[in-house]
Amino acid sequence: IGYAAGPKELIAAMRKVQSQSTSNPCSISQWAAVEALNGPQDFIDTFCTAFKRRRDLVVAGLNACPGISCPTPEGAFYVYPSIKDCIGKTSAGGRKIESDEDFANALLEENNVAVVFGAAFGLSPNFRISYATSDAALTEACARIKAFCEGLS
Repeated sequence: IGYAAGPKELIAAMRKVQSQSTSNPCSISQWAAVEALNGPQDFIDTFCTAFKRRRDLVVAGLNACPGISCPTPEGAFYVYPSIKDCIGKTSAGGRKIESDEDFANALLEENNVAVVFGAAFGLSPNFRISYATSDAALTEACARIKAFCEGLS
């Protein structure tokens, strides 16, 4: 359940698509949406601060990795760093990195970090990583990604 605001033409087009892809949200979801809008909002600033800190931690950590360039997103809780400078290299474990999928698979198998390869979103040669977890987990993940990238030759 959600809502949008924008130019009349855009909203009309969105309405057409939405009317054919969803129907009748259940009453539980409707009441949950009402409570989300009308209920306590005091947690929002705390959550926003935490997610901004985590975003900045991940962006800085990934930008410190050789071959990775990570722009700072303005919303959501994912980053999509580019690995174009890693393509064509070989991992420390001997895997040839010919695509973002190869990168993601080698990173998982060799350094135990799960990311989603960018081709799944039409964003090659990038990968997606969520920062909706603890600072400690993100710090460890960035350290492992850096070690993986430092091992590329």
